[in-house]
Parts: sequence; C-alpha cells; structure tokens
Amino acid sequence: MTYSHRHGLAVRAFARFSLSHVPCAVATLAVATGAHAQNATLAPVTVQSGVFIETPQTLTTPQATGSRLGLTAMETPASVDVIEGETLRQRGDQSIADAASRATGITQSSSSAGGALAARGFAGNTSVMRLYDGTRQYVSGGTVTFPFDPWQAERIEVLRGPASVLFGEGAIGGAINTVPKKPTQTPISNEVRLAYGSQNTVRTAFGSGGAINEQWSYRVDLSRNRSDGDVDRSASRSLVAAGALRLDVTPDLHFTLSHDDGKQAPSPYFGMPLVNGRIDPALRNANFNVSDAELKFRDQWTRLDAEWTPSSAVTLRNSLYRIASDRHWQNAENYAYVPATGRITRSGFIGIDYTLDQVGNRFDATLKHAIGGFANTLTVGFDINRLKYDRTRNDSAAAQSLDPYNFVPGSFPTSGLTVGELFTTQTDTRSLFAEDQFKLTETLALVGGLRWDSIDYAKQDTKRVDPDVHKDFTHTSGRIGAVYALTPTSSVYAQYATAADPLGGVVNTTLQQSQFDLSTGKQTEVGWKQLFDGRKGEFTLAAYRIEKNKLLIRDAVDATRYQQVGAQSSRGIEASLSYAPTSRLRFDLNGALLDARYDDFNEVVANRVVSRNGNTPPGVPEKMANAWATWAFLPKWEAGFGVRYVGPRQVDNANSSRAPSFTVADASLRWAVRPGTVLALHAYNLTDRVYAQTLYNSNNQWVLGRPRSVELSAHVRF
Repeated sequence: MTYSHRHGLAVRAFARFSLSHVPCAVATLAVATGAHAQNATLAPVTVQSGVFIETPQTLTTPQATGSRLGLTAMETPASVDVIEGETLRQRGDQSIADAASRATGITQSSSSAGGALAARGFAGNTSVMRLYDGTRQYVSGGTVTFPFDPWQAERIEVLRGPASVLFGEGAIGGAINTVPKKPTQTPISNEVRLAYGSQNTVRTAFGSGGAINEQWSYRVDLSRNRSDGDVDRSASRSLVAAGALRLDVTPDLHFTLSHDDGKQAPSPYFGMPLVNGRIDPALRNANFNVSDAELKFRDQWTRLDAEWTPSSAVTLRNSLYRIASDRHWQNAENYAYVPATGRITRSGFIGIDYTLDQVGNRFDATLKHAIGGFANTLTVGFDINRLKYDRTRNDSAAAQSLDPYNFVPGSFPTSGLTVGELFTTQTDTRSLFAEDQFKLTETLALVGGLRWDSIDYAKQDTKRVDPDVHKDFTHTSGRIGAVYALTPTSSVYAQYATAADPLGGVVNTTLQQSQFDLSTGKQTEVGWKQLFDGRKGEFTLAAYRIEKNKLLIRDAVDATRYQQVGAQSSRGIEASLSYAPTSRLRFDLNGALLDARYDDFNEVVANRVVSRNGNTPPGVPEKMANAWATWAFLPKWEAGFGVRYVGPRQVDNANSSRAPSFTVADASLRWAVRPGTVLALHAYNLTDRVYAQTLYNSNNQWVLGRPRSVELSAHVRF
C-alpha cells in the first residue's frame, strides 16, 4: 500500500530542523534501542547502583486524564491509575495495550488489528477511549492503531468510568491516555537499547533530549521492531519516529511543535477455531489466513501546543493538531470447524482501504480565584475538529472448505469479490466544556464538569447506490463529585457522571443508525484513597454502578425493525495497592470484580426474536487481577515477577459457551553492569499456558496468547 500525506509548512520546517540537528540519532537507529527518559515531571526514584525501585506516586502526582484542573488523583473524584514509562519498560511490556491491561480492571478485547480494551463491563474502542497526549482520534471501523509502542511513553494514565465530560462521546467504560516523552530544560542525555528474543524478535530504539540553550529544548525518539511471530506466517514489523521542539519565549510562555510518525505491519493472525469445543494442540501454531495476507497501518500526529501563564492565577493553553491515518487489510478472517467433515470453513475474505484526516484545535483557560472567601479553580474551553474519512471494502467471496491438518493457505481471491462499501464522510465536531473545583473547607471540595458536543455528520455513497446520510448529534454530559480529606494522607469521594456512546462509531453511522440518537449512560461511584507508612504505600478502593441505555434491539413483532430502548449495566468493586516498604522492594497489586449484564436486549435467531436479558456481554471478564513484585536483591541486581489473571468470558450474546479463565506469569532480571548500562532478561508466560488472549467472533474463534518466550536486552544511557 502507498501512503501519502501532505504536511504543512510548520511540519516541513520542523523536519528540516530535526535532520540538521540529530543526524547521529538517525545513524544510530540500526543498532539502537531504548529506555527511560529523563523528564522533570517524573516521580522520584531511589537508585541502587543503577537499578531503579520507584516509590509509588500515583495518588500525589498531577495528571490530565481524570481532570483538566491539574488535580492529583487524591483530589479527583474518580478512579485514576498512572503507570510510569520506566515501570512498563522494566516489566517488558511490548505494546501500549499490554501495558494498559496491567492497570486495575483493564483487559484486552481485540486482535492485533486495533488494540481495543475493556473496562467496567464495556469493550471496544467506542466504549474505552484511546488518547495520545490528551487528544482523541475518532474511531473508524472500531479500530485505533496509534500509539502502539511503549518506547514513546513517558507514562500511561488510565481513567476508569465515564470520561465523556472530558473527551466527548465514546468513553462510557473509561479512557486510556498515553503521554509521550517531551522536551525539558535539563542537560542533554541519550539512551539506546538493543533487544533480541524468541521468535527471532529484534527491538532497537534510540532516544535523545534536553536543553539546546536557555530557550530551546528538544526530544527525539526512534524505535524499530520486527518478529517472525509465534504461529505460522505471522511476522510483524513496526517503525516509529517521534520528535518535539520546545521554545521557552519567557519563563511563562512556551511553544512546542511535535510530530509522530508510526508505521506498522502487525501479525496477520486472527486466531484459530475450536475443534469440538477445545483447543487442539496439533493446531496450536496454525494460521488459517491466506498466504498473501496483509495488515498495513501508518499514523501521523502533528501538534503545535502553546501555554501561557501570565500570573499565578491564570493559565492559557492551546493545541492545534492534525491526525492522519492510512489503513489497509487483505485477509480471510473467519474460520469455523465442521465436525461432520473434520474440515474448517474459511470465510470473511475482506479487503479494506481507508484514509482519515482529522484537523482540530483545542483551547482552555484555567482561572484560580476565590469566590466568597472560598478557594475556587475553574477551567473553561472549546474543541473544534473536522474529520474526513474515505473507505473502500471488498468482500463476499465464496467460503472455502479446507483440511486443517494438511493445510494449504492459498491466496486472497481475485474473483467473486464485490464492492461492499465505497463511501466518503465528513464529521464536524464542536465542543464546549467547563470544570470547576470549589473548596468548601480545607478538607472538603466539590468537583464538577459539564460538556456540550455538537456533531454534524455527512456520508456520501460513492457508488451512487445507497442514499446519502446526514445526521446532527448533540449531547450534554456532566459530572459532579465531592472529595473529603479524612487526613492529609487519606480521602474519600463520591461522584455521579453521565456519558454518551455511539451506536457503532459516529464516523461509521449507517442510514438506519442515523434514525436514532447516541446511546446514553450514567454512573454512580464511591471510593477511598489512602497513603500509608510514611507515603511509601498507596491503596485505593472503589465501588460503582453504570447503566447504558438506548441500545438498538430487535422489535419483538417485526424482526426487521429496530427500537432504541435496549439497556445494559454493570456494577463492581476495584482495589489496588502499591507499596515499597524498603528501597529494595516493591509490590503492585490490583483486582476487580464486576457483574455485567444485558437488562433489555433482543436478537434474531432462526427468524425469531430471542431475549438476552440477564446475560453477560461477550468478551467481558467479571474477575481480573494483576500482581508484580520487584526486588533489588543485590546492589547491582534486580528481579521482577508478575502474575496476570483474567476470569472466564462469554463467547456470544446467548452465553452458550465461554472461554475459561487464564493465569499468566512473567519475570525479569536486570543487572547494572556499570553506571548507565543495564542488561535485562525478560521471560513471558513462564508456564507456557495456552489461552485465549481475545475472542475474535461468536463462532468459537480464539486469538491465542503468546507462548513461553524470552528476550535479552542491553540498555545504555550516556
């Protein structure tokens, strides 16, 4: 596939600057690899001869995902996790989705072609929003492909529960925000990492950043990965180049121009069909896709950020951004085992090409001003953006019957395909938002927010077969909460929030869906946050209930008609603990229990409308837990051990079968050879557990998780 994007003058100027100032970075890429950026916003760490044990700082570090007010998690009436970039790289997480799934109550819910997540009983990129540096890309086809490489991440911030009041529709389950490494006014430092592991996996990366002079600073990160994959014909590769240049005009005014360019060819693996309801070990390494399968994604994010603090009471921020994506699929994605013949039926021959171009501007102002003698902080702002989307889809080729034990992959069909989709859309969004913290006393604060979104959507069928679609969506969402500080190290909170979810992604609205409104939701949540043992440990506990309404359900009289009266809900409890009792030992534990169900939902089975009320939505585990222990057992040595548990998941709306629970153990060993140089060994899936990472469809087709594997890396700072 050929990718082409025209960049503006500012981007070309930035590229020329980058090429003229960092040739060494580009030359080093072939042998480079990376680790932790030196950033002034990082939490303090205790250094033991080159090995790092971080003191937990989640509750006391300001974050931007749970609030725009600059509040810490302790001051926010919501559940917020922060995973520092150094932590996720020490654990060996190899994708943003892998890293986020170690947060409380978060699990993966899709294959490599999208990286979707599930939270609080809701799954997919239209219910759990993905953000990059606080900016969202509108979801197309249920897919989000950037960011994907943890090397870019300064940290990952996870907000659980409705986030529409902050970021708009499509976040009833939560929001995952990847915050990239940024320029800082610190001495220039560089880092490289080279890694090699199982499946002929090679990872290289380079990072450099710091102050050029008193006004200019920069950050450059490059990473390249490739692997042969753990099943047949499942090779993957990726390349990311990210750069940022910051100008501090005065101590109170600065501008940052940044550009990220990511290319991926993920593994073209869509899972395996169960044989008589189980995983057949003989097919563990089989890939039933065609021999010329393709997945190719390119994402480009360009941003110009400005921040001005004219006084201690006023902060103005503006972000002008452009997001461009090219995506290509050519695969056979559906496989089902037929017991009567002992063969598999392969179908779902899909060829998709589409481009997205999203341009927008976000502005907000934060004002700190007492009201009637009470401290008050107010943020108000607006966000406007336009997304153009062009899509082509070819499918409908005849299904094939194949011998799974003497498998010949064949090629993507060149005949029998029809142009199923050929359309263009334009989506214009205008948003106004406000958030406020009003301190009634030194220990009691009210935190509220309000957001209004107006979405103008137009779709044109390029085939001139289907009628054009035009729809205006409007929605107002809000949040009101209270935080009470029991002590300086302990607080309790309660909140009520509303949210909106699209029926299938706003930019994919069909003619039928245009007759309906957005789905709506509401959540109530209470929680407790606690620092203990001299701030060496942090503990959180939260309980919630979410209701989602206006789902499309089949009419009980006429199965060809829909009604927007359906509902589903979830309720649950979540807990987390981070504790570093000594400078050489740290524990991180979290767990979640929930009850997710359809309250009002019908579907058609054999031309009959069947109620699914009381059933659990597919792909949603109701039990999950994570644990990680880090031990610096010698002055230059550090060991880590982690366990991830995901409970059973239903395969379909009927709850006719389910994927069993799984527990996966990982480990790491790090040796500080000398100051600035660390060798690390990571081991994944120590017990070689065969399990379903995600459930691809309702035909018992499972995407299997990574088998036992190891990776050795060298990391050098200079």
